[in-house]
Order: sequence, then C-alpha cells, then structure tokens
Amino acid sequence: MQEQEKNRERVIVYIDGFNLYFGMREAGFDYCRWLNLKVLVQNLLHSNQTLVDIYYFTSRVSNSPDKQKRQSIYIDALQSVGIKVVYGNYQDGTEECKRCGNVWRTAKEKMTDVNIATSIIIHAFQDKYDAAMLITGDSDLVPPIKSVHENFKNKRVFLAFPPKRHNSSMALVSKGSFIIGRKKLVDSQFEEEVISKTGYKLRRPDSWK
Repeated sequence: MQEQEKNRERVIVYIDGFNLYFGMREAGFDYCRWLNLKVLVQNLLHSNQTLVDIYYFTSRVSNSPDKQKRQSIYIDALQSVGIKVVYGNYQDGTEECKRCGNVWRTAKEKMTDVNIATSIIIHAFQDKYDAAMLITGDSDLVPPIKSVHENFKNKRVFLAFPPKRHNSSMALVSKGSFIIGRKKLVDSQFEEEVISKTGYKLRRPDSWK
C-alpha cells in the first residue's frame, strides 16, 4: 500500500475560466455552464493520480449587473467544493469602427495567463505537484510550460483543452493532451441547488438551463 501511494502522481489543476466558458459556448454547450469543476477534474484523472488542488483563474465582470450576479453565484458554488479562485482584471474600454466612426464599449479580461504561468512555476519550485493539468487553449502559456519541463525534469505539464480550444503549439510542448468531450461536461454538473460555504442556497441561473 505504501509503495502504491509513493508511485501516485500528485496533480494540481489550473483552469482558465474564460477560455473554458467561451469554448463551451462556441461549441453549443450552454447547458453545461453549471459545471462542477471538482467533479470534472475527478472524471478526467487516472487511477494512479492524486488531486492536490484546483485553481480557477478568472476576473470579475463589470459591464452587466445580470452577468455579475450569475458569475458571483457560480464562483460561490465553486468555492463550496474547495476550489481556489485567483482573480485578474476585467478592463473596460472602447473600440471604433474605422469605416463608419461608430464607437462601442468593450471589456477584456487581463492577467489570467500571467497568473497561471506564475503559479505553475512557483508550485513546481515548491514541489507541490508531480504533474500540472492546464485546462486552457491559450498559446501565451507555451513559454512557462517549456520552462517547467526544462528546469524541473521530474515534473510534467499536460493539457485538457476546452471544446473548440485545441492549440497545436501548446500540444507540441506539453507532455500529454486531450480535448474535454461533451459527455464529461454533462456528467460533471452541480445539483440544481448548492449550499455555499456561508450556508446560503445557490441555484443554477435560469438562463443556464
């Protein structure tokens, strides 16, 4: 038994929240948004792997009260199952059509790739994992993946691509990759009602059904 435990691969999971969210939406999986990421990860890991931690990287939206409310409910649900949330910035801005001169409001999510890169390198240095699972298709993470493999020969980074987010440049530098399928998402949903860490009842937003 002790030998089996010794040979188990310690895994920390790093999730790019917006990359996963928009990948599911682009694939037409809107009905999967009430996603229990802890259950999903457990459904993705192999029997010789041990889950150490899950980090969810996102930014607080600021351009819509309804979106803010839905996001807050979902983040509370994630934290109720022990997922650690790391925030970047959601920056408002404007864009102008060069042809017609119309101006519209935009918002861009910032810092997620930097936060993930920093975390996987620091945690490798602290020997907190044997393998890092990244759930993202953001090619900006190619350099830190390569850095982990070059500087920590006994560790590996592997990729679970969200739907519609497969990236060849990332797959080439990873030590294993696959695409998360629809069935895994469907099988990993929260119950309709979740109890938050502070005891409040959280319900799936109506528009996510």
